[in-house]
Amino acid sequence: MMFVWVKKVLGIDEVPTAKCADFNNTTWLEYKQRTKVQVQYLLLTRKNADCASLFTQDCLNHTQQHTAYFNSTLPTKVIVHGYRAIGTKPSWVSGLAQALLQKEDVNVLVVDWIFGASFAYNLVAENYKEVALQISILINQLTTYGSTLESFHVIGVSLGAHVAGFVGTLFAGKLGRITGLDPAGPMFKNADPFDRLDPSDAMFVEAIHTDSDYFGISIPVGHVDFFLNGGMDQTGCARSRFASILIYFPVYGYVICDHMRALHVYISALNSSCALTGFPCSSYEDFLAGQCTNCDKAFNGTCPQIGLLKNSGITVSPLPKQEKVYLLTTSEVPFCAHHILIELKVSPLEKRAEVQVTLISMSVAKTEQKLRLYTDKTVYKKVVGHPEGLCKIDSIQVKNAGLFYTQGNIHFEYICITEIPKMRPLCVNNINVGRGAPWSYDFVQLC
Repeated sequence: MMFVWVKKVLGIDEVPTAKCADFNNTTWLEYKQRTKVQVQYLLLTRKNADCASLFTQDCLNHTQQHTAYFNSTLPTKVIVHGYRAIGTKPSWVSGLAQALLQKEDVNVLVVDWIFGASFAYNLVAENYKEVALQISILINQLTTYGSTLESFHVIGVSLGAHVAGFVGTLFAGKLGRITGLDPAGPMFKNADPFDRLDPSDAMFVEAIHTDSDYFGISIPVGHVDFFLNGGMDQTGCARSRFASILIYFPVYGYVICDHMRALHVYISALNSSCALTGFPCSSYEDFLAGQCTNCDKAFNGTCPQIGLLKNSGITVSPLPKQEKVYLLTTSEVPFCAHHILIELKVSPLEKRAEVQVTLISMSVAKTEQKLRLYTDKTVYKKVVGHPEGLCKIDSIQVKNAGLFYTQGNIHFEYICITEIPKMRPLCVNNINVGRGAPWSYDFVQLC
């Protein structure tokens, strides 16, 4: 048993009580004097959820000290942080570890490579394979004490996702699962799959993309890739055209809001009872245009969900590769949005027009969407994210938002709203909307 082996290694009868372990701190002087990448491991389980224990590793003779808390019969979640601009410890680790432990009885191993992850990004990016090698040594030794490769789930954040990928490469894709939380894009987008996260790195690889236009990678890298709100601009995050320039300044936290949203959504998915469901589609634009409202073709009708469901909940075999799925989120925890398809059929117009459609729920939550109407088109579809489901939408309001030179009176043959995956639509027929006279309808009685 692991406990007996621990006592033998330590040469004592009982495992001593130690103070809680924590991340290393890095200073500029230590950075300048560094000679090798330093890695340490923090262990959290349900038995020591509030006080991490330290795993130490001697890379020369390959011996470790383990704590009695580690249980080789349980799955192991390995958390790998990414680039740390100013050498500080990641504040989010505890939240992720606690969410994992609440969801499942597991070992949580946190990889602390702050010393090698700090300051100049180009130099940090050169360290990731060395970090992966050290992690693989630890995993290999844990398998000799009862753990299986399939029981390991490596969760990598940003650059940590590529560390996780290379760990998987070293085990020839036999690890159980890898989750990449907005995998880093700079220096990796055009890299060979061998040098970045890709579907061959584990039995199941998933990625969540939230900042693919700046710090995240824009290409799919897993079996299933979730692109939240298109994978770029996240609701509630401030925009900045100077993201890459401001990286070392106090506004850094605002600049990386999009990048870190993948992590916070993942934690929320573990903590929340609402589902964060993705829909396969060729592009975000097609998804918003209502062209991809089910998962029948790619996943035999079962849509993938963010969280810990086996293979994200999909059951198709063989697994798809680099399947892009799209979903909308809200701006705050728990980030869950119900996907509502708005469909309008307009009688032929003499001039172009613009309408504003507002969904109002019982809790006074509102979702507004503007649609431009043209003379050569009659049917319009738009997918929007609403905080509550279809049956909690109290009413719909349509307003002619055009200016004086646009269509004055608009006749709708029908207006329908549907929650996807497809539910029974709620429809109203034969509607006239004039300029300055909003139309509204109460849907509660129909649901």
